[in-house]
This record gives sequence, C-alpha cells and structure tokens, in this order.
Amino acid sequence: MSKCCICGTVRDCEKYLDKILKTMEQVGSIFDDYKIILYYDVSRDKTLDKLKLYKDKNNRFDFYVNPDKLLEYRTHRISKGRNYCLNYIRENCSDYEYFIMMDCDNRCERDINLNLLNAYLLRNDWDSLSFDHPDGYYDDWALSIGPYFISKTVCKYGSNQVDYINRLIRETPRNNLISCYSAFNGFAIYRTPKFLNCFYDGRLRFDYIPKVLLKRNKMVSSGIKSPIEHPREDCEHRFFHYQAIYKNKARIRISPTRLFR
Repeated sequence: MSKCCICGTVRDCEKYLDKILKTMEQVGSIFDDYKIILYYDVSRDKTLDKLKLYKDKNNRFDFYVNPDKLLEYRTHRISKGRNYCLNYIRENCSDYEYFIMMDCDNRCERDINLNLLNAYLLRNDWDSLSFDHPDGYYDDWALSIGPYFISKTVCKYGSNQVDYINRLIRETPRNNLISCYSAFNGFAIYRTPKFLNCFYDGRLRFDYIPKVLLKRNKMVSSGIKSPIEHPREDCEHRFFHYQAIYKNKARIRISPTRLFR
C-alpha cells in the first residue's frame, strides 16, 4: 500500500492556493493514501483564511501556524517550516513510502502530468527526484551538480551553471536521469527512509561539502564573493541533500522531462 505525505510552506500565497491545493489532491490520488501538511508563516493576505476553509473540505489536510516571530532570513524561515514538516512525517507518517516537498507559488500553479509521475514511481533508480520546468531550469539556487557544488550566492559563476544544466537537460535522453548533489526546481519527491535522519539548514556553511569537491568547484568559479556581497543564507535544500547522500547514500536525480505543463 503506497502512501505519500505532501508538504509545503506558505506565506502570502493566497492567490495560488486554490490551484496548488487542487494539484496536491491530484497528486495524492495516485497513492493508496495521502496527507497534505502545510506550515504557515504570518501573511499580509488571506492565506490563513484559505487554509481554514480547505481544512473543512479535506480531512487529509492539516496545517501548522508558526507562533514565533519571523526569523530575519528567508531561507532560515523556510528551513524551519520544512523541518516542521519532516518532524511531522517522523512522528506520524514514518511508514509512508514517499513524501513530497512542493513550492506553493506560481511555479507549481500549472496542470500536472500525473501519468509521468506515476511512471517514475515504478522505477527504482532514484531516491530524490525533481524535474525540468516549462519556464526552463530556473532553480540554480538549489542546484549542486558537478563541478558546480557551492551555492551561486557565494561563487562567481556568471551564467555558466545555468547554461550547463540546461545543456545537460537538452542532451539527456528523456528516459534517463541526471545525477546531482542537490536539486529542487519547485517540486521533488523523496523515498522516505533515505531522508528521515536529515534536516534542512538555510545558513551559509561549507563544512558539509568534502574538500575534494570544493577544490573541483574552484576550477569553474572566478572566485568567492566577499561577505559584503552575499547574505548569511544558502538554499535550504543543499544541506538536506548532501546529508542524505553522505549519511544514507541517497540518489539525488533530475528528470529531463517536465512534470508541469
């Protein structure tokens, strides 16, 4: 019996939520059972009202309201939300085969190809799977793919990293997967056991990246930005995925196909 927990963080997402929640329901329908868990940060629109209304309509849905003052940095806030969702899975859904992290904004406000997602569930060549996007591969923020291992916020890559991943996507046969160290692109599905002992961290740090990879990264970077040029944050997905690789030998993969239309 396949089960999936579909997770996301929301703040000022009112205008996207109708479509996002409908898409989450559609994704849930391809599993034998599912839950939708959202983490809410105080918003300037009617996001909370939408969540309350939807909870009355779907008994598989729940959300958590963050009672604390918002953290200063965006990735720190999102890490806190995603870690709440992970902890929910540990405590309530540890027997679920899959979980999904999904952005709740315009990137996922599209029709979804359920047949494609269903086909990948039948394959066993990935532990984390994300996809190309109709807008092109926009999420170089979360991307770590050799030889680009470090965040673009601190390395001077120019457009090389984006050109590299888009060329890989064009050249990779549609049925093959691209191996990487981190990727998200708005939607990723995970095999739960490989990630339960991991967590998200949006702080800027290098201690978890092996020195051999840092050396390789220097070959494609024109230098490291000064602390004044970059913030004290990094994409929260990077630390999460690196942890899963080195703790659990997780296979982080990108499909060159587009899940959203």
